[in-house]
Amino acid sequence: MEKTNHVVHDHYDAEGSKIGMWFFIFTELLLFGVLFVIYSVYRYMNSDAFHLAALELDTFIGAVNTIILLVSSMTIAMSTTALQKGNKPFTLLLSGITLLLGIVFLVNKYFEWGAKFDHGIYPGSAHLTETFSQGEILFFGLYFIMTGLHALHIIIGLVLISVTMWKINSGKVHAERAALLENSGLYWHLVDIIWIFLFPLFYLIT
Repeated sequence: MEKTNHVVHDHYDAEGSKIGMWFFIFTELLLFGVLFVIYSVYRYMNSDAFHLAALELDTFIGAVNTIILLVSSMTIAMSTTALQKGNKPFTLLLSGITLLLGIVFLVNKYFEWGAKFDHGIYPGSAHLTETFSQGEILFFGLYFIMTGLHALHIIIGLVLISVTMWKINSGKVHAERAALLENSGLYWHLVDIIWIFLFPLFYLIT
């Protein structure tokens, strides 16, 4: 009786995974696009109130966080190039720097939100409804929703990069199988692009 050996092949579809990531990015852009439209409409209807509310935000922290994300976008791109060149240690170093910068961004956002909470500025607070106009309340509502949603995307990105680093270190992701790191980079660039729009809308435009 002849015995048949079955060989299990590890299927690797780099192009398919990239197409999937691009589709996901498109849906995320649609989500934030709708929020940006809502923000624009309410800002047009309450321009003076939005201007006054924006003065409550810390432009310096917003600018620092913008620089942090721009640098992190550069390091994740450099890590992809390093992996493609087969430089595993440098890939892990650059990915680790990206991870650290993302954490610093969240820490800054934590202190920024904490300062608002200490002053009674948060959705549903009595101080907010008693002190600010309806237009200003709308501003802060959109601020917490949009920056909070962005922070959630940062956390997801950090988890994704952490998993990617683990797989790079274990040898599962390498120069010939770099799609996971490339997709992680694409997702991180999305997070950066969204913030590049959020920063001027909330902190700079008066």
